[in-house]
Parts: sequence; structure tokens; C-alpha cells
Amino acid sequence: MRESSNPVMRGVVRDNQTGYAGFGTGMAGAGQAAMFNQYGQQVDQQGRPVDPYTQPAPPSTRQLTIDDVVTKTAITLAVLTISAIATYFLVDQNTALATPMMALGGIVGFVLVLVASFGRKQDNPAIVLAYAVFEGLFVGAISFVFAEFMVGDSVSAGALIGQAVLGTFGVFFGMLVVYKVGAIRVTPRFTRMLFAGMIGVIVLMLGNLVIGLFNGGEGFGLRNGGPLAIVFSLVCIALAAFSFLLDFDAADRLIRAGAPSRAAWGVALGLTVTLVWLYIEILRLLSYFNSD
Repeated sequence: MRESSNPVMRGVVRDNQTGYAGFGTGMAGAGQAAMFNQYGQQVDQQGRPVDPYTQPAPPSTRQLTIDDVVTKTAITLAVLTISAIATYFLVDQNTALATPMMALGGIVGFVLVLVASFGRKQDNPAIVLAYAVFEGLFVGAISFVFAEFMVGDSVSAGALIGQAVLGTFGVFFGMLVVYKVGAIRVTPRFTRMLFAGMIGVIVLMLGNLVIGLFNGGEGFGLRNGGPLAIVFSLVCIALAAFSFLLDFDAADRLIRAGAPSRAAWGVALGLTVTLVWLYIEILRLLSYFNSD
């Protein structure tokens, strides 16, 4: 069974394989006629009395649709966008807030993703929308930093951010078309290769961070704007783009499996995590090309 490299999407699909948060388990004795003894009491297959009031409630009958996925993803992205715009203008009024906002949004957003992924709460709209709010703090603050402090006068802040947004959604819809036409098949081998690539990138990022602590922040040169940094950003963008194929495939399998409609929140969270990663990498790459 294929698994998404996105931990959120992997958790959603895994839960559906064994009954998503109770979905697919049903009531005891469901699908077969109820049995009663000579006293009119309902009994199980072994003839033991059954208390109907202790039986689990039947699962929701409404199944996940593509409209659910689109709607919940749009809501999540709208909340993140509003939070990011508000944070950008707040930091613009007081630049000292940039670092605290990035730290708060990044750390809390990461913790919420871990809670959703490993706590199996991907379908909890409160967690998903809370993630959108805090991730909006991170996105808004880091967008301000890149646009105001890491580029030259050749491009305005609005133009740089606008290019990054257009590039992000251009890649997103491009990969959606690639998935729909089957130009790239999502196979177990493809998934393993992508997962290995992401592990490699994470190891390089951590190594770059550690080495940077001892050589003035240069590290391996993966984030200094040089040729190696440009190549590394392109690799990250490619990995994020291909991750969409796994996310689309996971969402498609959830719909075909008849998952409950609330699973759309988990899909929305997974897609949003990938979109944020892609946006940051594109914004970083654009800052390299527009720096003094």
C-alpha cells in the first residue's frame, strides 16, 4: 500500500485502512438480522443478552467527496492567508516583531502538525484551523523578512511575494494536471524514491545548521544565495512539487474507499503543509535572484 511522504496525509490514509476514527467498524451485528430469545430480549450469536444502549452509535453515512476536499482546503488556506496578511502589516509597523512572530508561528504550527499526525486528530477542524492561524504568523513574518531585508531595489516587496504566490499555485495546478492525465504514475517505487530524497534534504538541512554554528552561519553554503544554494532550493521545490502527486493520490484513495466527510480536514491540512513548504522555497529562490 502506497503511503504519502507527507506525515499528515499518511496518517489520514492509515486510519482509513482500519476504520477512520470508528468509520468502517459499524455497530455490533450490523449487516445481519437481529436475534431475540424466547423472552423477547436481543441476543448475540452466542445467545447472550445484548443491551442496545451500550452499543456504539452507527457511523456517519455521508462519505467524502471532492467537493469536501476543495471546500475544507479553501477554508484552511483562507484562514492562513488572512493571518499572514495581518502579520505582514503588523511587522511592517514594528520590525522587531518579525523574529518573535516567525518563532511563535513556526514552533506552534509544527507542534500542531505533530499532534494531528501522531495523535490521529487530522479530522479535527479546530486543530487544522489553529495550524492555519499560527502558520500564517510564520508565513507573514518570513515573507516580510525576505521582501524587505534580503532583496535589492530591483523588485518591490509586493512583486516578490506576488511572484512567489503565483509560482506556488502554478506548480500546484500543474502537478494536479500531471496527476489527472497520468503523466507520472504514483507507484511504490516512486514513493520510496521521493521519501529517500526528502530524508536526504532534511539531513543536509540539519548538517548545514550545525556546521553553520561553527563557521559564522555559512554551513555548507546551502542557504547563502550562491550557486549551490540555488541548486539546493530547486531540489527542494522539485521534491515539494512531486509530493503533491502523493497527496492527490492519497486523497483519491480516501474518496474511493468511502471515508467519512470529516476526513477532508486531514486532506486540507496535508495539502496546506506542502503548499507552505513550496511557497517558502520559491520565495527564497526569488530572493537569491533579486539580491544585491
